Amino acid sequence: MASSSDPLNEELQCSICLDVFTDPVTTPCGHNFCRTCLNKCWTNTQTCCCPLCKEKFSNHLDLEINTTLRKLVQHFKKVDQEKSEVFCDFCDERKQKAMKSCLTCQSSYCETHLEPHHRVPRLKKHKLINAVKNLEDYICQKHERPLELFCRDDQTCVCLSCTEGDHRNHNTVPIEEESQQKKSELLKMMEEQQKAAEKQAEDLIKELQQEITDLKRNTEEEKSGSVELFTDLIRPIERRQSELLKMMEEQQKAAEKQAEDLIKELQQEITDLKRRNTELEQLSHTDDHLHLLQVYSSLYSLSHTKNWIEISTDSDVDVFTLKRALTLLKEQLNEKLSQTGLKWAQKFAVDATLDPDTANPYLILSNDGKQVSEGDIKQDIPENPKRFDVGLCVLAMEGFSSGRFYYEVQVKGKTEWDLGVARESINRKGLFRLNPVNGFWTVGLRNDNQYIACENPSVSLSLKVKPEKVGVFVDYEEGLVSFYDVGSRSHIYSFTGQTFTDKLYSYFSPGHNDEGKNSNPLIITPVS
Repeated sequence: MASSSDPLNEELQCSICLDVFTDPVTTPCGHNFCRTCLNKCWTNTQTCCCPLCKEKFSNHLDLEINTTLRKLVQHFKKVDQEKSEVFCDFCDERKQKAMKSCLTCQSSYCETHLEPHHRVPRLKKHKLINAVKNLEDYICQKHERPLELFCRDDQTCVCLSCTEGDHRNHNTVPIEEESQQKKSELLKMMEEQQKAAEKQAEDLIKELQQEITDLKRNTEEEKSGSVELFTDLIRPIERRQSELLKMMEEQQKAAEKQAEDLIKELQQEITDLKRRNTELEQLSHTDDHLHLLQVYSSLYSLSHTKNWIEISTDSDVDVFTLKRALTLLKEQLNEKLSQTGLKWAQKFAVDATLDPDTANPYLILSNDGKQVSEGDIKQDIPENPKRFDVGLCVLAMEGFSSGRFYYEVQVKGKTEWDLGVARESINRKGLFRLNPVNGFWTVGLRNDNQYIACENPSVSLSLKVKPEKVGVFVDYEEGLVSFYDVGSRSHIYSFTGQTFTDKLYSYFSPGHNDEGKNSNPLIITPVS
């Protein structure tokens, strides 16, 4: 076989067994493999796919042998075998294959020319080995004698003449003896490595099994927690729904009773009108003028009836009351959702620490890397590519390129600050604007009471209370950055639908000192 560095050899190698092809087959995607190797790969699999490019094929794929490639492989093997064959040094015409090489004569012999070494007493003493092409490797280059001994002091093969010179008094043994010992050591080492590999595999299996168990337990806990959280969310909705339905039913009953009472009153009014109408009809035909005048006044006053157009029932539900109840329910639900979101986000808390190599020279960091504020004097610190030279900010030491993370920062007593995350490749030299286009996802405070989300353009935020501690949550895969008021457990703002490609770092800017008005530091606090 050709050497591994031979380009032709690499092209004729199966990528599964790493040997020259045996019965090569070609997949529809154009890759070649040994037929046996490919069938082993496809054993007990639901779908067949290429081991190299992973392209999927039909489950009933039956590949034919690539006869052209097989012929090429056979020719290659034949040429490679011919290259590795050793020929007799004494054949005159057609060279015969050598059977043995003589280290004393430093020649190789076919079966015919080897015969004297089996017959002549002097030649019988010569050192014969299986025919080799690189015979010079078995000969001492200094004394031109066979390398028959191994020097354990210098760990090298030597001849007898070497033991009388440079290797005098060295611990030398026959090569065969050292070879056997090395074989024993190699077998022992292989056995130990196999045992170590088996133990490592067993430990890994146990570890994976434990991880599966922990994952199942954590999943059940998460499911239980989610059910509990959603139950807490649904319960006030159901209670409000019951209250609203009860109120509507009571208003409906009241309206029905009012309508029934009015119907009775109206029916009585109709009866009275009919009676008075009959009396008036009779009076209009009387000839007793004195009697008519005497009773006219009383009958006229009775003829005025209620204005029924102005009378109505309260049949409609009190819209204002209903709207107010729904608004209150919405506020309570939003508050509950914010609390639930914060509680869930806090599960992904990380221990953030400020990176002094990124801090602006005017910033002062605490020894534990948890506090930052602006100082009045520029500090004498070394310049480096990571450091902000104009922006009054600092990043955390830990970066994240996947998953979720959360941290909390105390902003109590400050009149200006910015918090959030920034991508690793942001511009750290000169001025820059805080917005997602430039790689910043932050919210901030200006002039003691103006809260903004640093979008492009910025968004003004209306907060009911002034946060004393702000929580920042990031879901890398979802492209989400959310901010919470930890004290009131309410949601402040979220950047959604973002695409993150760089590593993200927590971002902190304590703002200018403002003659002591904004001297309080930003403090990274433990998540409780």
